[in-house]
This record gives sequence, structure tokens and C-alpha cells, in this order.
Amino acid sequence: MKKIIIITAAFLGLVFTACENELDLNSPNDITVDQYWKTESDAQAGVNSIYAMFYKDGLWARWMYFRLDLTSDEGYSVSPWTELADWTRFNYINYNFWEGNAVTWRDTYKAIFRCNQVLANVPNIAFQNEEDKKKIIAQAKFFRALHYYYAAVIWEDVPLVLDPSTPADLPQQKKVAEIWAQIEKDLNEAYEDLPRDWPTSETGRPDKGAAKAFLAKTYMQQHKWPEAKTALEYLITGAGAKYSLVANYRDNFTDVNENNSESVFEIQFGDQRKGGTDEAQNAAVSSNRSQFFAPRGIGWSDGQARIWLVNAFKEEKNKDGNLDTRLRWTLYYPQLLADFGDKTYDRNWEWNNDEAWFRKGSRDYYRNNEDYYSQVNYRLVRYGDILLRYAEVLNETGNTAAAYQYVDLVRARVNMNTLAAAHPEIGTDHDKFLERLKTERVLELAGESVRWEDLKRWGDLDSQASVDKISLRDSDFKNFKVGKNHRMPIPQVDVDNNPNLEQNSGY
Repeated sequence: MKKIIIITAAFLGLVFTACENELDLNSPNDITVDQYWKTESDAQAGVNSIYAMFYKDGLWARWMYFRLDLTSDEGYSVSPWTELADWTRFNYINYNFWEGNAVTWRDTYKAIFRCNQVLANVPNIAFQNEEDKKKIIAQAKFFRALHYYYAAVIWEDVPLVLDPSTPADLPQQKKVAEIWAQIEKDLNEAYEDLPRDWPTSETGRPDKGAAKAFLAKTYMQQHKWPEAKTALEYLITGAGAKYSLVANYRDNFTDVNENNSESVFEIQFGDQRKGGTDEAQNAAVSSNRSQFFAPRGIGWSDGQARIWLVNAFKEEKNKDGNLDTRLRWTLYYPQLLADFGDKTYDRNWEWNNDEAWFRKGSRDYYRNNEDYYSQVNYRLVRYGDILLRYAEVLNETGNTAAAYQYVDLVRARVNMNTLAAAHPEIGTDHDKFLERLKTERVLELAGESVRWEDLKRWGDLDSQASVDKISLRDSDFKNFKVGKNHRMPIPQVDVDNNPNLEQNSGY
């Protein structure tokens, strides 16, 4: 049985919904802010309420995957729910569409609000051990940075709210450069007070390695290569070098062997509470991803994978002349039975042409239908990603030759030849190495919610020529408007209600 923290969140009675005024009908029995934030247990419950936001619809329980996986060239939707499918193919008409945009915006700022409550109030609470206080504050800074990170990736220019909000607030919109700067500040400060390791009873909380990993991601999105190199070295060769690739690639995507040596930070999911996603005591702590991404007859089938991913895996055989085993655990596709002897969910299947589905995170080993209560943890950052990022950074800082070894570590895990042996034409050419690295990241990380930020970082969404290349493998990109669709629209209701907000350009 896996060891997992399922946080019992304290609902603090103040729900911030991104600039929307709400009728205040609080019960006279509710605890007010003035009455709360008195004890160490108040502080602990407050920080635990931040973790609870992972289990909300707009974030990692459900809709975040549509934004990061399906909007990228790895996935798409042919859902009969036309408006939902349109939000994966850049046909944005109703900017307030709940499932496509507004709920993710709302829950992002609810999470930030909870972080701000901790940061504003916990410093005033007396602790027996000041180190415990510092750890609580550091967790809040880490999570504020994490949620602003994804806000910057998705919308870019957003309000920067650093204090507990009230419904009457009209926060100022900031340019994405200022958002990145605040993320850097929060993560650097969090790193100082987070532990290198948590005790087993606290598994699931961010540590110094998680802070450095998100710092590296933040620096890389801004092309701050030397800073990213320093952050990554903490995890690879520095004081935080405690990570290693697990022998079995599949162990990164099931509920077996979670929080393993490859995990840098993962969301803790469980299926023991099967309520809704509100603030009730039985609120679900599970993931809906597999329910929405499962093949027909298994789940809702609202999101699936592009067939070019299958073809990418088949371009190169391993040392034994066999297929890359990562294909087996990444995708369901028509030849899965012929290639690896696996039936999709142990069933005979009638496939459509050029059809594929994401396998990572599914519960296919139960041979049962998916539902809303998947207990499979979601790995936001794992060491395989870190190694490939370090190779990218070395290439960008003029040390292409040294970058090979980190790609080779990832390839060796699945019995692939060294990169130099398989692709000698690359040599030390920066551009050729980067182009190959783009493929290496797909083979290792497809369906893990990093492709959209990768495309943005590489500049592949910045010119019509590069977007046209993407559209050859993902026809949805024929709808992509350069200078517009690299970020989503802000919910229009927030723009209308807040004179300090401007809609993103082109919308």
C-alpha cells in the first residue's frame, strides 16, 4: 500500500474568485479571520488548505490537462461537446466558457488567495519552534510561485496579487516579466527554508529540490540559461543530488512505487473520498484525468493523443532491434497488441483510423472502466525531465558536447543506443542538437503536461513558418493565430468588471 498524504483542508470561509463580487451570506457560526490565525494548528490547517486546491476542477483534478496537453500538438479533442473541443483547437468564442477557461482562472486565484492568507497571518503566530513556522511560510511561497507559473504559461499578463483579497479589490494587471520576477523571488525564498528531505509521514510536501526544479523551469521559459544551469545542478551534482531514474519506466505513471527516487514533485491523489470537489468534508481527493482521456466505452473520451506520437516512437529501434518500450506505456493505439502483446483495457478493440489515446496515468491494470476517482499520483516534475532540461541548458550555454551524457542517461534506461551512435549527424551543432532534443523530450515526456511550455520556450509558436510545421502533425494548428493564440484570453467577465484589466491582444 502506497504512503500518501491526503490533506484535510481547512476551509477558511473566504473564497476569492478573481475579482468577482459575491453576495456575503456567511453563517453567524463561521469563524472570522480575526478569530482565526491564533495557533500553530491554525497555521498548519491554513497551509494544508493550499494543497486542497490540487483537487479542484479548474486545476489538477480535471481541466488543467485540457490546457496543457490537448492544446499542444500532442493531443486534441473530438468531443461531441463542441465548445469543449473548440477550446483545444483555438476556436475561442465565449471567453467565459467555464470548463475551458473561467474555472481554471478562478481556482488559480483561489489557490493564490490561500497562499496569501498564510503569508500574511502566520508570521504573527507564536511557535514553539521557529523552524516549523519557516517551513509553513516556505510552502506557501512555493505554491504561490507554482500557481503563478502556470498562470504565466497560460495567460501571461495577469494580476499580481500578493495580499489577501477582498471581493471589492480591483487588482492591477502586470506584464509577464513581472510575474516571472515574483515567481523567482518566491521560489528562492522558499528554497532557503524548505527542508532537503521531509520525514516519511510528510511525503508529498515540496522540498528544496522541488523549489530548484521550478526555478529552473521559470528561468528556462525566460531563456535565462546560466541561472537555469545553476538551479539544475543542485539536483544533479549539488547538495540536492538525491534523485535517480527508476529502473522501470512505467513506475512513473501508476499508483505503484509512487514518490520514488525519480519524483521531484508530485500531486498526491487518492480514491478513498468520493464526494464532489467543493469544500465538504468528503470532498474528493482524486484525479479525473483518466476518466476524460480514456478510450471510447471506458471513459468520457474527450481528449486523445495525436498519431504522430506513435510514429515518432517507431523511427528508432533499441539496442536489441525492438521498439522503444516507452511507446507501450505512453499510448494506446491500433497496433499495441501486435507490437507489445497488450490489449487496451484487456478488450478487443475496433479502432478508427490514425487513433491514439494517452495511457500514462490510466488505471488499465484494473481491467475496468475509469471513473472520477483515480488515485494515481501526478508527477509534475520528475528526474527524467530534469536531465533533459540540463542537456538543453548545456546546449544553450555553448557546451553541446557535454549535453550528450544527460540525454544518454534517459535513453539507456529503456535500452536505446547512445545519442551519438544513433544520430552521428548532430555532432556539436547547436541547432541540430536542439531539434533532436525536442524529439527526445516527446519520447520521454509525452502526455505529462510539459509540451505547451516547451513549444513556447523554443519559439515554435512565434512565427507562421514554425506553426505551419506543427500543423502538418496537428491540424488544429491551422486555426492558430501567431501573436494571439500563444496565450489564452482572460475571462471576459473579469475584464468587464475590473478597469485595471485589459484583454490579451488579439482577443
